[in-house]
Amino acid sequence: MPRIALPGREELSPEQQRVHDGVVSGPRGTIIGPLRAAIHNPELAEKWSALGEVLRFRTALPKRLDELAIIITARRFGSQIEWWVHARAAAEAGLPEAVIEAIRHAAPPAFDDAADGEIYAFTRALHHEGIVPQPLYDAVLARWGTRGVVDLTALIGYYTLVSYTLNNHDIPLPDGVAPPLAGQGLTNLAEAAA
Repeated sequence: MPRIALPGREELSPEQQRVHDGVVSGPRGTIIGPLRAAIHNPELAEKWSALGEVLRFRTALPKRLDELAIIITARRFGSQIEWWVHARAAAEAGLPEAVIEAIRHAAPPAFDDAADGEIYAFTRALHHEGIVPQPLYDAVLARWGTRGVVDLTALIGYYTLVSYTLNNHDIPLPDGVAPPLAGQGLTNLAEAAA
């Protein structure tokens, strides 16, 4: 049960309805996640949605790597909705099912692609240590450039905010969807398999 009211469109103020309609008519097409909470502050929801669209749909990284960083973040924080949405998107973007399942179970994922392994290690380090070691930072910078490393860091931070919001307000999964992750709260992420 959510900790705050999650009003339907008809219960929203005119300003909230305007923001709601803008989100629904954009690339998301729906409001199922943290914007259900943020809509209580229409200005926050509108700006949040705009930032989220940039980070979800327009980074310098391939979609597969964006989605990898997002599911790592979802797993770190035990964010059920974030995992449910983005594990499917990661699979559609070409991330191997074995990698997705390893992350879901907090087991060491094995990567065939060096770029995937770098994104995993970068995201894991940022979540566990609060900073990425210089050699790993340099590797991601060399592969994706300054914009890529900036986009990746912002993406990880944004989806951390998403996780906090979903978890703290107990935003529910859609009706009939079982929680895909075991446990709640922080999960230690395993180092990638050698």
